[in-house]
Amino acid sequence: MLWDSSAFNRYAIKASDGQIGSVSDLLFEDTSWIARWLVVDTRHWLFGRKVLLPFSALKKPDPSLRQFPVKLTMQQVKDSPDIDTDRPVSRQHETHIYRHYGWDPYWGGTFFPMGGGMAMPFIEAEATLFGAAGEGLQQAKDDSHLRSVGAVTGFHVRATDGEIGHVEDLLVDDDDWNIRYVKVKVDTKNWRSGSRVLISPRSVRSIDQASRSFYLDVDRRKVENSPAYDPSRTVDGAYDTAFLTYYGTKRTQP
Repeated sequence: MLWDSSAFNRYAIKASDGQIGSVSDLLFEDTSWIARWLVVDTRHWLFGRKVLLPFSALKKPDPSLRQFPVKLTMQQVKDSPDIDTDRPVSRQHETHIYRHYGWDPYWGGTFFPMGGGMAMPFIEAEATLFGAAGEGLQQAKDDSHLRSVGAVTGFHVRATDGEIGHVEDLLVDDDDWNIRYVKVKVDTKNWRSGSRVLISPRSVRSIDQASRSFYLDVDRRKVENSPAYDPSRTVDGAYDTAFLTYYGTKRTQP
């Protein structure tokens, strides 16, 4: 099922033995376009501390209760490493969290097959984890490519021949936590002003923090003539097929 990422804001996080807090943001990887972490505000429980939870620890979101059940105890979350979520999260920080929960990091494919961006429990000794992959982890630890959904909301969207509008949201699939579409609010004159269009992450050439922009590798006409998007309706398989056919792509697994 596809969700607007912003729909998860304020969803309660329910551990096996009590409530932890609520969702305040999602972090996604801008190379694979997979959501990797929930940012959870623990409110009064841990005096306003924010924690990161990997999607591998979550069960399916429950829209009727507006909550995420989580496969962890309150004590496990309480004992997790402190992370300053207002600063960039490095691979080193991510590694510390995965070590705490006893899972193989999502980039550690040398140890276990990874599917859908989900981390699998590991049984190898810690020395093995940081021996064979040590060099790769060292190179990657400060280059995680993680971005906040909240931070990129409102970024300009620029085609090869001019601006289209602004990022309104990211659509994420709760089967594998892939970011499937970028929802754009069009604000150019004489072209669907105020309407919404969907952009494939594969059309995003780069994200520039300084200019607060998504740069596309397609022109405005290509986007304008893409399959019409109705925000009041669920994006279904028929739309997926039409969209991917139009752009000459097919869905691939991460």
